[in-house]
This record gives sequence, structure tokens and C-alpha cells, in this order.
Amino acid sequence: MSEASIAIKAQEVDVITEKFKAAASVVVVDYRGLTVDEVTSLRKQLRDANVEMKVIKNGILRRAAKNAGLEGLGDVFVGPTAVAFSNEDVVAPAKIMNDFAKDAEALEIKGGVIEGEVSSVEEIVALAKLPNREGLLSMLLSVLQAPVRNVAYAINAVAETKEEEVA
Repeated sequence: MSEASIAIKAQEVDVITEKFKAAASVVVVDYRGLTVDEVTSLRKQLRDANVEMKVIKNGILRRAAKNAGLEGLGDVFVGPTAVAFSNEDVVAPAKIMNDFAKDAEALEIKGGVIEGEVSSVEEIVALAKLPNREGLLSMLLSVLQAPVRNVAYAINAVAETKEEEVA
């Protein structure tokens, strides 16, 4: 191998290492058996959620994962591998990949990274079942509003009983 190609591969490893370090979550999948239309649809869903999906050689992924301190992730880089990186939403890549895998049985989740920690397939699937950020925020808001709403109901009930006593 020439020095130029070695330098290019080293640069690729550095770029992917930075992607691993910057990502809130990473999902690694085997895409073998997907049709072109299915891959296009998957990429569109991921792009709409600001998730970047790349097909990268396993050797480069192994080196980048090791450089990023994710040694346990190297075991999943076998066979055709696509990696989805999300810098913003931790849940989005897991949810999209898991939902897509239900319809397209050829897509297989291999593992991933959640907030800097290597995660198993089971952890990725569990993460996929969580509501997204907006859903969690709306749940939090309803929990915060509940005490205020209950006080308002209590005051209203007291006011109604006082009105009945006066009338």
C-alpha cells in the first residue's frame, strides 16, 4: 500500500473518531438484503431527524472506535456495516432503526453507543421504545402542571360550596 493511501485512511480514521466522540448516540446496523428503495427511505428518515448514516469499512471503524475509547464496539464491525451518528437526539437513531427493522426484516441492529458508553442490541432497542425529546418534555410539563391544576380544582370546589351555602 502506498504512503498516500495510508495517509488517506489515517485521515478517514481521524474523521470517524471525531464523529464517535461528538455523537450523543451511534447505532450500528447490518443493512445486507435491503433494496435500494428501502435504503433510500431509511436515509431520508434519518436525514429528516438530523442523523447521519454512513457505510464505512470495518477496519476503519475498528480503529476509530479504539481511538475514541470504545474498544468493546469493535466486535460488532463484521460484515456489511452502516453507522448512524446523532449529535443532538439520543433516541432518534435507535427509534428510526428499530421501527424500520420491524418492516424491513433484512435490517439488523448490531449494537451502538449511548452517550459515550458501548451498548448492546437490547439497550438500543430499549432506548428506541422511549419517547423522543418532545414527548419527554410534554410528559414533564403535564407532571409539573398537575399540582397547580389540582389546587385550582380545590379552590373552585370550595367556591362552589360557599355559593351553595349562601344561596
